[in-house]
Amino acid sequence: MSHTSTRGLPHHPGNTRQKRKKTATWKLMKSNWALYFFLLPTVVYFIIFNYIPMYGIQIAFKNFSASDGIWGSPWVGTYWIEQFISSPMFWNYFLNTLILSLYSLLAGFPAPIILALIINYIASPRFKRVAQTITYMPHFISVVVLVGMMSSFLSPSSGFVNTFLSMFGIEPIYFMGKSELFRHLYVWSGIWQNAGWDSIIYIAALTSVSPDLHEAAIIDGASKLQRIWNIDLPSILPITITLLILNCGGILGVGFEKAYLMQNYLNLNVSEVISTYTYKIGLQLSEFSYSTAIGLFNTLINFIVLVIVNTVARRTSEISLW
Repeated sequence: MSHTSTRGLPHHPGNTRQKRKKTATWKLMKSNWALYFFLLPTVVYFIIFNYIPMYGIQIAFKNFSASDGIWGSPWVGTYWIEQFISSPMFWNYFLNTLILSLYSLLAGFPAPIILALIINYIASPRFKRVAQTITYMPHFISVVVLVGMMSSFLSPSSGFVNTFLSMFGIEPIYFMGKSELFRHLYVWSGIWQNAGWDSIIYIAALTSVSPDLHEAAIIDGASKLQRIWNIDLPSILPITITLLILNCGGILGVGFEKAYLMQNYLNLNVSEVISTYTYKIGLQLSEFSYSTAIGLFNTLINFIVLVIVNTVARRTSEISLW
């Protein structure tokens, strides 16, 4: 019997590098164990409230009955998803959600960037702090309170907006009841509420820009707009692309609360989105399997969009989530 000796044969360089990388990673984790310990509550939170509930997704493929339980309910495959896609109102709900999401993205995504650039160029530190505080404050207003403020301010009988318009002889307008105004009110009230808070990450990124670059640009005679275009925007480009990818990943994730609170019978043709329809089907009509299937369909579309946008970003700018 012949024996083949492997002595003296070189090790595969790829395996050696991989082992060294793993060893370095473990050493790094051991030396920074305290940081991972602080991360543990967040990991536990996501496991309990995000991953364990995924067990219930199988309801979307069953004719769920509370008496039979999840395991005892019969399988129906993709029946409920097919029912939703073939329903007469599917395209109305889908387009309402898509249009509202795209409008929010196109109008709302640049707003915190512009606000961060404006605040960054405020000369007075005291005025800068005041401006930041004022723009942050609306974020802490709950959605219920925000919609209540909108209803009060835009009321055709007692709202100050219609009171102001009446001074010019304009008849009272029921803003909240006009379907053509619903999307504008939804989007721009959201920008007012969240632009200041969303600008924090951009302000933090702008503070890391080297002052030497601005000093050199000023010496060369560059204006503020030229400095913004050639120094500031390229510096925050990685974080901008990353946040854009994440926002595109939730393209059909229109918030349920605000859309539902702003709904009424006069604007229902544009305000009924997938999330509000899911709520009505699931909790009001107790169609749990149907509502779960709708939610799963919505999630799958968001995931597909996220993968596509991430792939395009990686190929065009070499910046991506993975």
